[in-house]
Amino acid sequence: MGRLFPPRCALVGVVHLLPLPGSPGWQGSLAELEDRALQDARALKEGGADAMIVENMGDVPYLNGRVDPETVAAMAVLARAAVREAGLPAGVQVLAGANREALGVAIAARMTFLRVEGFAYGHVADEGWIQASAGTLLRTRAALRADVKVWTDVKKKHSSHAATADLDIGEIARGTVFCGADAVIVTGLATGRPASIEHVRQVRDAVPQTPVVVGSGVEPSQAKALSTLCDAVIVGTWIKEGADWKRPIERERVAQLKQALEA
Repeated sequence: MGRLFPPRCALVGVVHLLPLPGSPGWQGSLAELEDRALQDARALKEGGADAMIVENMGDVPYLNGRVDPETVAAMAVLARAAVREAGLPAGVQVLAGANREALGVAIAARMTFLRVEGFAYGHVADEGWIQASAGTLLRTRAALRADVKVWTDVKKKHSSHAATADLDIGEIARGTVFCGADAVIVTGLATGRPASIEHVRQVRDAVPQTPVVVGSGVEPSQAKALSTLCDAVIVGTWIKEGADWKRPIERERVAQLKQALEA
């Protein structure tokens, strides 16, 4: 099993951007958004995170499969600033399922991976039907000669997977890797909800040569078990003040979780 960020299970912290231009919660100050993004990026660096991912989490409710130009522009500016501040390997997710736009942000901000929903198979999310995007996304990546890896969710959180109920999570993982995913992500049912350890094991067994990431609900009590099963954890809730994803990241909580993963 190859590690994404050797030599051990990596801690990937999430910079949740405040509401961007065009979203219902936008307050009119890009400077305020940049200040928060830089604050969070510093906390991840000082706490010992191995990498980070930038998401437009504050833009709820999300558009389906696309975002507007002002969102892409703002995300590129803020992501580039956060990457410079943290000096860590970085990725991006543009909600919901705006994977082509995320690739553009990654190129502009010199990021190395995407978190993609709706890569292989379709599912029903909060936003409606999320269509598979592997064919178009990987062709675009090749055309742009972009050295950007695709980490993709399997049976993603905040979604119903009735359309693929005849396939267990291991089979979904195999099909996702067949379509060209560079890493697969296992989540719980919602943001902050832990992934099933059994699901992580199933995915690990199904795709032993592909990095496996856990993408929700990770906290220190889970860390030891997860560190032996997966290559990285993406954490955007527990590392925040009061374990509230809307609050700033606390350096001390990042350090505590990193220590638990290394124990």
